[in-house]
Amino acid sequence: MEDAEGMSGKTAVESGDAEQQAVPEAVIAFSDEETLDDATLLQLIDQSLQELVEGEVVKGRVLEVSRDEVVVDIGYKSEGIMRSAEFADKDGKVSIVPGDEVEVLLERCEDKEGNVVVSREKAEKMKVWGKIEDAYRSDELITGLVVDRVKGGLAVNIGVRAFLPGSQVDIRPMRNLESMVNEEILVKVIKLNKRRANVVVSRKVVLEAERAEEKKDTLKKLVAGNILKGVVKNITDYGAFVDLGGIDGLLHITDMSWGRISHPTEILDIGDEIDVAVLNFDPERERVSLGYKQRMPDPWVGVCEKYPAGSRIPGKVVSLTNYGAFVELEAGVEGLVHISEMSWRKRIQHPSKVLDVGDEADVVILDVDEDSRRISLGMKQTEPNPWRLIADKYEEGNIITGRVRNLTDFGAFVEVGEGIDGLIHISDMSWTERVEHPSEVLQKGEEVEVAVLSVDAERQRLSLGLKQLGPNVWDEYAEEHEQGEVVEGTITKLTNFGAFLDLGGGIEGLIHVSEISDRHIKDPADEFKVGDSLKVKILKIDTETKKISLSAKELEAPRAEREPEIETPSEPLTQYQQDGKVSLGDVVDLSGLGELSSGGDEGPEEEEE
Repeated sequence: MEDAEGMSGKTAVESGDAEQQAVPEAVIAFSDEETLDDATLLQLIDQSLQELVEGEVVKGRVLEVSRDEVVVDIGYKSEGIMRSAEFADKDGKVSIVPGDEVEVLLERCEDKEGNVVVSREKAEKMKVWGKIEDAYRSDELITGLVVDRVKGGLAVNIGVRAFLPGSQVDIRPMRNLESMVNEEILVKVIKLNKRRANVVVSRKVVLEAERAEEKKDTLKKLVAGNILKGVVKNITDYGAFVDLGGIDGLLHITDMSWGRISHPTEILDIGDEIDVAVLNFDPERERVSLGYKQRMPDPWVGVCEKYPAGSRIPGKVVSLTNYGAFVELEAGVEGLVHISEMSWRKRIQHPSKVLDVGDEADVVILDVDEDSRRISLGMKQTEPNPWRLIADKYEEGNIITGRVRNLTDFGAFVEVGEGIDGLIHISDMSWTERVEHPSEVLQKGEEVEVAVLSVDAERQRLSLGLKQLGPNVWDEYAEEHEQGEVVEGTITKLTNFGAFLDLGGGIEGLIHVSEISDRHIKDPADEFKVGDSLKVKILKIDTETKKISLSAKELEAPRAEREPEIETPSEPLTQYQQDGKVSLGDVVDLSGLGELSSGGDEGPEEEEE
């Protein structure tokens, strides 16, 4: 006969009616041998059930299934009754049938009505909590389903509802937590309070552990030139961060394409899996520089052969600056059309007056510097050079008509054709008059006749003159007068260095202060005044510089007639010249000689006065 203690683990009899199934087998076996009174029978039943403890999960067998209830035999003196809803699936269907073995939580052995209180839901939760506790103690990972976005983070179902703080969702802060709802994730329990049913989990810890393992392998591959696979994790204005497996690298916008791009999103999106080249790795700072364009050949290699100087090719305007426009010849190869190379005729203030970004434009290759990655382009070269036409059309001395376009301090610009300006220098406005500013002679917008002085097609310069429309009065004056001739003029201006005389016909000459008199003249104003008529001798006529030098002292009486010569003793000088030494007596003699000489000069001057 088995004792009651050995039968405590059995949950139900294998045969017999319901009443017999409720009686332990030990009692039935004992009753077959002898008759038991009620007290003894109850004692035996209590002994057989003493192992059942409230709050524990026990096994039972389903006896009956109805629409509302499920009856389960757990080997106790009475059956446990539960709501059938506890066995319903997601669709509300109850699939359990009589004879199925289930696990339930024994809440109470007997309620007020004498029923055994059991729960399958609570048994399942009890089992889940056990797994969670085991995982918490052993640092094991748990799979959970993100079910909701809550304040401060996410709600995750791991069998029970757990809280995932926003700071623990990812290694980097996530702005859009809602995107993770309904996503299945691996988490680690970092805080547990069963009594309060409080569970806190972390996904960040899991990712960091995974990343640490990946990082070990990735670090071995971070060699300049290696091509690695990565995932775009983040995009900024200046580039993209690519996860290489445990470590992120920066793909700068300048290394994304050989061509011009304004933002990384033109090429990449977050989540893209791409191949990148390792450009540089700093082990100490764990910084990785990556390249995307480096996977493809450099378009600048052999650019000189592809685009020889003088060739004409189509391009696309990709950028405008104050000084010109950048034109793309092919992906990654751009050239600059300087503002000065845009038009032969138009005066362009800004490239936007001629071009827009995206325009197709024919250009001519002017110069290629492969080492510096620079190409100089021209647009005006696609048309005939009007300066060549001007050079062929006009010769020196031709009289043409133009319109005054602008006045400057040094001259006037005259438009003689569309976009063709010539310069009348201020010195070429009058043969005789001193022009302080071109506005004294010309007005903006005025139509004038000018003489062509020179044409420089290479430098795009056209020199014009006004005074050349008439005869050169300086040449005429030089033909009519000669050096040494005495002429008469009127003083027009006095300076500290001389006096200017009007010699007629707009011709002016200068008497330098040294040519006024043999006497020392400190200030010409002491001798003359403006308006005085004066006869002078012509010393020099320079038609190139348009200068005439005059002299008044040449017309004075000879010096011999104006003052006597004073003989001076030569003995002291001779003695000095001979030995190079001067005695005290010599000094006295020389001093006296000086007085004698000085006195001789003063005499005639006083007589003249």
